Amino acid sequence: MEFPSPLPPPSPPTSWLRRRVLEPVRNLLRQGLAPAELALTVALGVAFGLVPVLGITTLLITFAAVRLRLNVAAMLLIGHLMSPVQLVLLIPLLRLGARLWQNGRTPDLTLEKIRYLIAHDWSSALQLLWHASAGALLLWAVGMVPLVLLLNFGLRPVFRRLLARQG
Repeated sequence: MEFPSPLPPPSPPTSWLRRRVLEPVRNLLRQGLAPAELALTVALGVAFGLVPVLGITTLLITFAAVRLRLNVAAMLLIGHLMSPVQLVLLIPLLRLGARLWQNGRTPDLTLEKIRYLIAHDWSSALQLLWHASAGALLLWAVGMVPLVLLLNFGLRPVFRRLLARQG
């Protein structure tokens, strides 16, 4: 009488980084994306994931991915992985944006100032936030051009090697 072979040992638990980042990128490589397309997807996902306006990341990424015929899911994954960095950069960019519109003077963008303006003069509060947001978007746009170029051209050889290793 033959006994069935024992079950294989359970696989070791995988890390969060491997499950949430590395495996999805590896799966994208298996789907036939070219290294240049994947590098552009990551570069634009990072850039749009850092936009200093909360709530428009998904819209911007989806529009750009569809327009450029890139992988929407991959770009959304990268963009939303940048959310903690986006939150960290939001207040400094808004303060610099407010300073930009005030010709380099000390920015009036403080929580106390905004609370006071909302309670007493909401139109001034909206104007201050509008100027800070517009300046932050301008600074973001200027800063993202070199970042996208660096990531796009820097990641191409990395993805070529990963693709060759998997092939």
